[in-house]
Order: sequence, then C-alpha cells, then structure tokens
Amino acid sequence: MSRIILTTIGSFGDLHPKIAIALELRKRGHDVVFATHKEYQNKIEALGFEFHRMRPDNTALNDPQEMARMMDLKRGTEYVIKHWVCANLRATYTDLMNSAKEADFIITGEGVVAARLVAEKLRIPWAIAVLQPASFLSVYDPSVLPVLPFLAKLRGLGSIANRGIIQLSRIMSKSWAEPIHQLRHELGLPPLTGSPFIDDKYSPYLVLAMFSSAFAKPQPDWATNTVITGFAFYDGSEGGAELTPELKEFLNAGEAPIIFTLGSAAVMAPGNFYEESIQAAKRLNRRAVLLIGKNPPPDHLSEGIIAVKYTPYSQIFPRACVIVHQGGIGTTAQALRAGCPTLVMPYTHDQPDNAARVERLGTSQIIPRKQYSAVRVAKQLHQLLDTPNYGAKAAEIGRIIQSENGVGVACDAIEKQLSNVHRRY
Repeated sequence: MSRIILTTIGSFGDLHPKIAIALELRKRGHDVVFATHKEYQNKIEALGFEFHRMRPDNTALNDPQEMARMMDLKRGTEYVIKHWVCANLRATYTDLMNSAKEADFIITGEGVVAARLVAEKLRIPWAIAVLQPASFLSVYDPSVLPVLPFLAKLRGLGSIANRGIIQLSRIMSKSWAEPIHQLRHELGLPPLTGSPFIDDKYSPYLVLAMFSSAFAKPQPDWATNTVITGFAFYDGSEGGAELTPELKEFLNAGEAPIIFTLGSAAVMAPGNFYEESIQAAKRLNRRAVLLIGKNPPPDHLSEGIIAVKYTPYSQIFPRACVIVHQGGIGTTAQALRAGCPTLVMPYTHDQPDNAARVERLGTSQIIPRKQYSAVRVAKQLHQLLDTPNYGAKAAEIGRIIQSENGVGVACDAIEKQLSNVHRRY
C-alpha cells in the first residue's frame, strides 16, 4: 500500500475529479491524503479521507467581490496567479511539505505550483493532472486565451502564427513567475528552463490529461509522458446525494426543462444571468430549472420555473432539453456525458476554450457574457432546440464519453508509476 498525497486548489470542478481518483485508489488499497483549501475539510472528511489544510484559503467561495475579480474575462487569470497562487506560494509550500513528508507519491492539480517544489525537495515522484486542453497550449491545436480572445479567429493560420501567440503568452506572464524562481533558488533547486505556467510545468513522471479524446485529441507537442484518460466524474451521487422530492416532482410533472447553471465558482458572481434566463424561458414558453447556489431565490418565478441551490449534475442533466452554463470543465464534461445540447456563456480561464471546443463539436452554441439578454438567449435556445443536428451530435458524443473509464485509466497509470518506485527501492 502506498501513501499518496492528492492536492488541488480551485472550485468543485478542480476538486471533484481528484475525489473520483481518490475513491478508486482507496478501493485498490492505497492510503490517500488530501491537502487543499480548509473550506473543503468537511466534504473530504465525510468521505473518510485524511485532510490537511493547505493555504491559500478559498475565501472567494463566500466573497462575491473576490470571485468577480477572479472571474474577470481579461484580468482574471493574472489576478488568480499573482494575487492568490504566487502571493501564497511560501505558505502553500510549508503546508504541503508538512503533509507530504511520509508520502510515496504526489498527485497535484495544475494550480498548485508548490507541489513540484515539495516533490523535488523530498525526492518524491509526482504526477500532474491537467483537466482541460487549454492548459497544453499546443501550436497544433491552439487554445482560446481569455486575455486575447480575438486571436481565436487566427486558429487556421497554422503553427507559425500559433507559436507567436504562445511566445506572446510567455512574455505577458514572465513577471508572474518571479516568486517561483526565487523560492526555487532559496531551496537549492535547479532553475527552470521555461515558464512554470506554460512549457515547464509538467511532471517528468506522469501527465494525466483528464478529458475525453472526443473533446480534444493528443498533439505532437504535448509532454511525451501524457496519458489521455477520459473525464473523471464525481458530483456526490456516489455518496448518495439525490434530487430533492420537490425537484423530482417538478421534473416528473411536464416536459424536459432548460437547465441554467453557473457551476460552483461563477455562481458567486452571476450578474443578470438568472433574471435574463427567467425571461428567456418565458419567451420560449419552456419549463426551466435554475441552479442558484447561495444566491437568494428570484422572487418572480412562474409556475413552470423552479430554483434550487444545488443538485447532482449527473442526475439532472440527462433530464434536460438543453443546458445553459458557464463553460467550466466540470460542468462541460457532465453536459457532454448527458448527451444534451448546450448554450455556453464563458467567463474566463479555460472557459472560452471549452466553449469553442463544444461549438466545434456541433453540440453547442456560444453567447458572450456581455450579450446575455433574454431576447438573444431565447433566439439561440430556439435554434438549439429546433435544429436536430445539435441533439443528434450531443447524443453521439454522450455515448462515447459514457463508454470511457477516465478514473480507471488514470489510476492504472498512477499505479504503474508506483510500481516503478517500488522496483527502484
């Protein structure tokens, strides 16, 4: 049995795939320990895992203004890296070092840049779990960058233009990495050869691309030790979470509804999303479910519209006629698995790229956040509902993803690395 540290920061979209892996590794006899935000302690301990607090705390989960800064289209990624990840780098390193001293292996989410420092200092093998294709920044499959969204139109110009875009990204983010270079120097670790956010962030042991090959194909410039696994799903259903009796009654009382959701992070900064969504549903004379998180329920709901705080996506998405969401990778994956057409209103980070990918798949349309109005939403939903190709393509992709075993493939790759470690010792 190996002791494995699993560390992540961010939203449920970041945490839930790690929980899926942890549950399977535990079934296989491994001792899995979580190091993550204190806000997730109850959730992790309720599943029976050992928990260690790792800073930074995820205060944005209860602070709409902080979440709005993190989810800003142009500056959100820079804000998260500079004022959250790197500003807390030394604290993250200290917390994770204390958690990992007896570990055999570390599995880290992409935002935990201190995990590599800890692994190198303790000489522990490690894996990085990449949840979205945008993180690879391939010249052959270019990503939509939220800070430079207009560059998406240059996608067809070829690898030379795409290399220029990536080089521009290196220049723009160069100053962000200074705290990492400084701490590496203080720890006596060798200097990086590239950017810790772009091309020098991958584990030499294992890179897990935790999404479906139907969503993004492997590319020649990915790290050579990358294993594309398929999506890893967890949303509480495995622990017995169910639809509320009220929601069950609503779903059973009529036609499949439109589902409006902003995931677990963007929901803290919804703007006019729910108000415009209600009016769009009324224009279409369609039933609707609003997943509103901690927001107060709207006070002008009609008989065919219901608002609930949370419900497992795996249970409600398959019962939708169309899903409107923010494009987070966890929400996107669940919608694809449900085989349901989607309208995506991306905020920032990987969301514009995820939206562009499902649009290219033929399952979805995109609506810019600044253009989210009842009139336009109703028009695009009408197209999604009345054009059979969207539903047919969504069902086709859904069948592919349902047949995959992302958790199993990921855990097989992890255990292969563990067996290499044991052989060395």
